[in-house]
Amino acid sequence: MEHDDVQVGRVLSRREALGLIGVSSAAVLGGASSLEGSTGLPFRLPACIVRPSQTEGPYFVDTKLNRSDIRSDPTDGSVCEGTPLHLEIQVSRLNSSGCRPLAGALVDIWQCDAMGIYSGVEDINGLFDTVGKQFLRGHQVTDADGIARFETIYPGWYRGRTVHIHFKIRTDPSAESGHEFTSQLYFDDSLTDRVLAGQPYAKNEGERPRNPDDGIFRSGGDQLLLDVVEERDGYAAMFDIGLQID
Repeated sequence: MEHDDVQVGRVLSRREALGLIGVSSAAVLGGASSLEGSTGLPFRLPACIVRPSQTEGPYFVDTKLNRSDIRSDPTDGSVCEGTPLHLEIQVSRLNSSGCRPLAGALVDIWQCDAMGIYSGVEDINGLFDTVGKQFLRGHQVTDADGIARFETIYPGWYRGRTVHIHFKIRTDPSAESGHEFTSQLYFDDSLTDRVLAGQPYAKNEGERPRNPDDGIFRSGGDQLLLDVVEERDGYAAMFDIGLQID
């Protein structure tokens, strides 16, 4: 698989973000409870600024499926079994005045099913071949509030990786440098334990890797944990991310 790493924009480091919005990083590092911006007034750090990029991995496929509900496979109408998950990703643009919603950005997500299988690819270890399938893939365009909404399932797991969802944000996917930012989303291990104890996940036998065991998670995954709440028929999760776009 090709790895697209040309970016239109980037996510700032904590120090860069603080500098852009006029906050002293020394104040934060010193544990100050009251921060001041360049105006001298109290300032609350926006929640959207510090999110590390992570590898795209070998299973990204640009399916161009513009859909909110990614649980079905449009090639045969089948629907993936699993605990429902409503996911909202809010994308903001960061500048000196803070975070503002970024409308019109294309957000892709892709993930494995309850048994750890991705659609549309041949596994690099020969464990599955799902070329032509399109389940658990799709994109949405952010609305006026910068939000992309998806209906999916809680992901399963496979050998070597903790439970995760991939995502990619693009400001202009038709442009040569349209791939802007790629990373992964994670779940609290205790919640995953509860979900994966039920069906159909329990059919996937073996010892599941946990977050601290995952080398990719250890590269900033604690900043990519989803805020998850329980709903009547499943779970809902929200994730905020800010981008500086040239």
